[in-house]
Amino acid sequence: MVLEHESDYGSQWQAICAIAPKIGCANETLRAWLRQSEGKPLAPVTGVMATTGDEQARIKALEQEVRELRQANEILRKASAYFARAELDRPFKS
Repeated sequence: MVLEHESDYGSQWQAICAIAPKIGCANETLRAWLRQSEGKPLAPVTGVMATTGDEQARIKALEQEVRELRQANEILRKASAYFARAELDRPFKS
């Protein structure tokens, strides 16, 4: 069915996305059936899209920022605990 109607859509994936709900299956299931019928091995789907060099650099910078913010949060958490303990240990003024 996908092969018959592929020319009606911009790509084979668009045809799969249009036909799969009509026959009551998931897009990826229909794609797997199509690949199996064509005798092609299935490529593993990781859910991660390919990224460009700029995107990879941005991701790396964001990951570094996350690490730094986590370190800063840990320092603040420890400082807060230290000052809270010091406040509790201080003699009460009457």
